[in-house]
Amino acid sequence: MIASRFPTLLAELRRALGDDNLLANHAEMVVYECDGFTIEKNCPDVICFPRHTADVQTIVRLCNEFDVPFLPRGAGTSLAGGCLPVDGGVLIVFTRMKAIEEINLRDRYAVVQPGVVNVWLTNALKGTGFHYAPDPSSQGACTIGGNVATNSGGPHTLKYGVTVNHVLGVEAVLTDGSIVRFGGPAEDYVGPDLVGLLVGSEGTLVVVTKVWVRLTRDPQGYRTMLAIFESVDAATQAISDIIGQGIIPAALEMMDQGILIALEQAFHFGFPLDAQAILLIELDGLEAGLDEQRDRVVALCDAAGAREVRRADDPKERLKLWKCRKQAFGAIGRLSPSYCTQDGVVPRTKLPHIFRRITEISAKYGVRIVNVFHAGDGNIHPIVLFDEREPAQVKAALDAGGEILEACIDCGGSVTGEHGIGVEKIPFMAKLFAPGDLEVMQRVRTCFNPDHRLSPGKMLPTAGGCGMEHKPKPSPSIDRTHPGRRAAL
Repeated sequence: MIASRFPTLLAELRRALGDDNLLANHAEMVVYECDGFTIEKNCPDVICFPRHTADVQTIVRLCNEFDVPFLPRGAGTSLAGGCLPVDGGVLIVFTRMKAIEEINLRDRYAVVQPGVVNVWLTNALKGTGFHYAPDPSSQGACTIGGNVATNSGGPHTLKYGVTVNHVLGVEAVLTDGSIVRFGGPAEDYVGPDLVGLLVGSEGTLVVVTKVWVRLTRDPQGYRTMLAIFESVDAATQAISDIIGQGIIPAALEMMDQGILIALEQAFHFGFPLDAQAILLIELDGLEAGLDEQRDRVVALCDAAGAREVRRADDPKERLKLWKCRKQAFGAIGRLSPSYCTQDGVVPRTKLPHIFRRITEISAKYGVRIVNVFHAGDGNIHPIVLFDEREPAQVKAALDAGGEILEACIDCGGSVTGEHGIGVEKIPFMAKLFAPGDLEVMQRVRTCFNPDHRLSPGKMLPTAGGCGMEHKPKPSPSIDRTHPGRRAAL
């Protein structure tokens, strides 16, 4: 523990931050031993709660002085081990840097600290005529700093894009402790797109301390529908038909029967429990033409074999339909004591195929799998149900999750759409990228993070000659050699 190995560091951190902004007792820190990927755990040695950028700068400089690893953490909702302190060290938790510093409607941007919960900005903008478009399903808990780290998506990704499309600039502390700014409130950034490089780098390049985000004007109207299908094939056919007609919904979400049952038990939405799939479809934009577009979507769903298409006739009904989607993961607790959420991406036309493969994998490993898809952009979230108290079930769940990701790669897809690589999916990086590609990525990381003290053991393989000069010692609980040992929890 740092408290015993580096008493001077601990004393310096206490002096700089104060006792109220630091934890060093193991019993208090154990709740930070993992993020939403709970299968892998390792406790940090010290937890710091900065309140200002200058605090972060001090923490980083002290970690450099004592050669101690450090990594940032937001709300801990990451589902790929991005917040796992692999080598222990200092965990920089941003929950006290939670100010919305500025909302500028005229220039359409806001400035927020990294600990701002996504939905807080949504609520602060209500009634202004503007909104912040990225809305992950964990919107009520996840922070914008965490969204920046993993380039989070969400239900409205199909039309509005992911986090990187809405970040104008960041202030960050470099690994040498200096403070820099990339981008800012201006729409057009001069020079290389370093903001685009940093968003999605999972805290391995810099420590972000402030974010300039783009605000989007509210649409004039919404048309929200719930289409009920007898089969997943029919639902995915409707998805392809809608996109094929040149209609780009704001959101196009699919949930299968397993999720329907859990939601119905929890919230009594009135879903038919014999339905195999539902689509949540939302159109938005100018009022002129929305009714016509809605009618076309209903006709396409009917032609694909929809049993019923329900329409939200008022804002209250719309919110009810969105509640059923946003609460889907929370309802899973009624089905199983533990679950793993995967995050693969496939071409939209491969959705029927990947669903069949998930069904086959479920039978192969004897685990139940239910599904929620950001179907419009092919981002799948199969949820593997198991009991973490049973080692055999844990192994089956992890192996099933690994095989699902392999199937996504075989389809020409990716192993992550928004959860990131973290520690969970490192073995898949060599399957997605050639050695030369990984070498270039490693060189970029080394430029920003030359001593590899920042977030060691994350995102990129650390063995096999990928150019990493400092190879952190892996946590003994982490098997980095077998892809089947990786599944987001």
